[in-house]
Amino acid sequence: MRYWLMKSEPDEFSIDDLAAARGRTTPWFGVRNYQARNFMRDQMRPGDQAFFYHSSCPEPGIAGIVEIVSGAIPDETQFEPNGPYFDPGATREAPRWYCVKVRLVKKTPLVSLADLRGERALAGMRVLARGNRLSITPVETNEWNCIVNKLMVKR
Repeated sequence: MRYWLMKSEPDEFSIDDLAAARGRTTPWFGVRNYQARNFMRDQMRPGDQAFFYHSSCPEPGIAGIVEIVSGAIPDETQFEPNGPYFDPGATREAPRWYCVKVRLVKKTPLVSLADLRGERALAGMRVLARGNRLSITPVETNEWNCIVNKLMVKR
């Protein structure tokens, strides 16, 4: 099993939106960065877990845990001509963008970006790297354990 951090802007899709799905799966759509796409397409597997991270909001941070429940599938939003994620270069025969389906494991008290930065054991975490803009990043097992067993327990 691998661990991930998946960012979403809460005004676009939040942990509460996922919680409202009540056990149903939801595609993680709209990723338009090749490296993040490649993580989903080539490395994510059913059973992997990810932190659901709220970004581009007043208080960014980890808001919950999700499970990856599918392998990569074409992101249907690339084919919607009037949608914000439309890609005129993508075809059904040769899709350019992929997504995975996720299911909520649990909503957690927010572990803020400041909390993450304040933990020395997380100094090498990719989401904390200067200039990191990726919406999906791998999380090392020791980083996952630190967040789950130390930072989430404090709340």
